[in-house]
Amino acid sequence: MRRVLLFLLFLSAVVIFGVSTFGMETAAQQSSDDTCITDKCHASMGKAKFVHGPVAVGECLSCHERKAKHSFQPITNVGELCYRCHDRVDSKKGVHKPVKDGSCTKCHDPHQSPFKFQLRAEGTNLCFLCHNKKLADGKFVHGPVAVGGCSMCHNPHQTDFPKMLNARGNDVCFQCHTDKAEAFKGKKFVHNPVQDNCINCHSPHAGEYKFNFSSEGSMDLCFNCHSDKKEWIAAVKVKHGGLETDRKCLACHDPHVSDFPKQLVKQPVDTCMLCHNKPLDTPEGKIVDMKEYLSKNKEHHGPILQGDCSSCHNTHGSDNFRILRKYYPPLFYAPFDPKNYELCFNCHERTLVQDAKTTTLTGFRNGDQNLHFVHVNKQVKGRTCRACHDAHATNNPKHIRNAVPFGAWGLPVGFQQSANGGACLPGCHQKFEYDRIKGVKNR
Repeated sequence: MRRVLLFLLFLSAVVIFGVSTFGMETAAQQSSDDTCITDKCHASMGKAKFVHGPVAVGECLSCHERKAKHSFQPITNVGELCYRCHDRVDSKKGVHKPVKDGSCTKCHDPHQSPFKFQLRAEGTNLCFLCHNKKLADGKFVHGPVAVGGCSMCHNPHQTDFPKMLNARGNDVCFQCHTDKAEAFKGKKFVHNPVQDNCINCHSPHAGEYKFNFSSEGSMDLCFNCHSDKKEWIAAVKVKHGGLETDRKCLACHDPHVSDFPKQLVKQPVDTCMLCHNKPLDTPEGKIVDMKEYLSKNKEHHGPILQGDCSSCHNTHGSDNFRILRKYYPPLFYAPFDPKNYELCFNCHERTLVQDAKTTTLTGFRNGDQNLHFVHVNKQVKGRTCRACHDAHATNNPKHIRNAVPFGAWGLPVGFQQSANGGACLPGCHQKFEYDRIKGVKNR
């Protein structure tokens, strides 16, 4: 009886042990079926810094559909699979091509990655998986590109703006360049490329020149549009010194916005005074400190009164002495030729020096004798305008000089004004007088 009881107890233990072992095997088999992350299979999955949520909790079947125990249906529409959990990012006007194609995994690793958002690479290296790396080649690289911040300007999924930009045109630039956005407000004149798009001059990625210019920015870049100026400046005989400085075009022009015509940095005459506020040495001789000269001489020539030096001077260069727009003889004497006075005839009547008699053309007459004709209209020793007049300013009426350069000598003019005329006592002859009402008989 005792042996029977012992056998029954042993049999019960075996049965109980067997049932328990079977239950454990079934649980283990169930765990293996639910996840692929085991020591035998895909053991490294979930070990990276950034892990996709389903992978992190071992729910592989959230994305993969099983055909058999170790066989899974191929994922044919990745994008739609992602949208089961993620919000759609393909509803705006512009959709990034990988998103549009449903190829989310071109940029994102669906399992894990050492990079945030499970990206396949970091910064620009991700973009360069598709885009040409030469975009960032250059001596100067735009800040966001240099630090891998392409998404500062471009949205990687969708946008309502061209080129996958985060805003339209210049507004993208103003997201960072707030100083420019503020400086541009309320200006009267905006440079056309600026108004159109900053990238007309600046590369948004990289360039060989400072500020990501496509060419040297103080002149060559300007010539990309202003080809007429390029040809002119190259061809003229007399160069403007301002264009020979290190700032070149920028010595006078603001490349962005201005309150003054032609994008000048100041009013025209004030712009000139940025350089002409000191004596200057030029290949054609010395130029006085014009700012000081104008302040000491109160009778200013009309163009200067109007603040426009460029009425007489071509600020981009000329074939004429002192970059004058038209010919103006640099000499004291010149045989009479109307071409010698082309510059002056831009404003003054030609008949001023062509008619021997007048009562209307000029106040410089003795009775009806036209004294401009007397001085100028000579075949041998015709006086040029500079013999008596200063084209910038004097303290005498009608811009009459106190003295005129005559070779090395400062020849005095000795002008005196009277109610109906005046007199001069130059260093070269005796005193002469004139009267518009009653002509004076001079020796």
